[in-house]
Amino acid sequence: MNGHRLTRPGPAGRGAGLALRLFLASSLVIVAGAGTLLVVALLFAPPLFHSLLRRSGVMLTAPVQHHLDQAFGQAVMVSLAMAVIAATVAASAISWLVSRRLADPVGEVARAAQRLADGHYDTVLPDPRLGPEFGTLVRSVNQLSGRLADSESVRRRLTADLAHQLRTPLASVQATVEAITDGVLAADAQALATLADQSARLGRLVADLEKVSRAQERQVMLHPSRQSLVSLTERCVTAIRGRYLSADVVLTVVADPATAPVRMDDDRIAEAITNLLDNALRHTPAGGQVVVTVAPAEVDADTGQAGARVDVVDSGAGFDPADADRLFERFYRAGPHTRPGAGPGAGPGAGAAAVTGPGPGPGSGIGLTIAQAIVEAHRGQLRAYSRGPGQGATFTIILPGDSS
Repeated sequence: MNGHRLTRPGPAGRGAGLALRLFLASSLVIVAGAGTLLVVALLFAPPLFHSLLRRSGVMLTAPVQHHLDQAFGQAVMVSLAMAVIAATVAASAISWLVSRRLADPVGEVARAAQRLADGHYDTVLPDPRLGPEFGTLVRSVNQLSGRLADSESVRRRLTADLAHQLRTPLASVQATVEAITDGVLAADAQALATLADQSARLGRLVADLEKVSRAQERQVMLHPSRQSLVSLTERCVTAIRGRYLSADVVLTVVADPATAPVRMDDDRIAEAITNLLDNALRHTPAGGQVVVTVAPAEVDADTGQAGARVDVVDSGAGFDPADADRLFERFYRAGPHTRPGAGPGAGPGAGAAAVTGPGPGPGSGIGLTIAQAIVEAHRGQLRAYSRGPGQGATFTIILPGDSS
């Protein structure tokens, strides 16, 4: 990411306060060490000197002994004083450099946090190369910057897409009301039905937005229990089979009886599976087919148990493999509809992500987003695959194994 790189502050920067405090703390250590050195030297040096003289057998008179003690004391004091001064200067210089070296990255992080708070999400911190702790801190701030930048981009796109989604039903409602007001259109059952349909569409859109927002913010209330994914999938297929029959699309279920039960909230997972089935129906032409497969998944690394997977494979429009991850973005449209009228309320202009819950009306474009959020709330994965436009699509739900 080409972001704004923060330069190191000058002496007047905010990091100078921390540097000064670190330097003063180091100075206290230096003073304490120097004082300890002086005290120990003065206490132990004269007795040790006298002991060495006695062991050497040197006999000294009292005046000579006195002058010798004075000379030794002065030599020790001068030497210690010079050593302490030199050591203090050297240690102080090193402490100041180290203090500034440690304080500068902290100041950079503080300024980066302030820039992020001010909305400058392009802020990028350089690695101070001061060890893993500072490296982790800087990487965390840079990751936060990237996440905030992505969130801001999603927010802006969501605002634009939401305005686009609301424009059509609002314009229809406004045009109908104006026509009735001007006497161009009679306030009959048909006009009222049009208003009711558009109002219901707005209501569904708002409800879907609330649902996906709560799901992506990990506020989904789950009530998991150990259940069979095979039975749940078969119930979902049974509930939607009538719509497939009406659209002349063959719906087949292939279930492996060896699939182990998993811990899940059946209502939520049923919603995710139904969204995938809705999506497949909307993009499979008449005479096509959708195959739903339930089988064991790979052993979960956390639980050590085999999970379960559901594959929804259709023979419909497919999508560009490069769009696989973007299909789960809110309101993302991967391309034109393959079969106008594929399922209740479908219409031109819906894309691969244009799904909604049961009921009439065009897809809101966030059904796959909701499904992904629900699956991820179960610590699972939702993947999309297609060999290309016109080659059909495969959506796979993988749920982790149950360790209980």
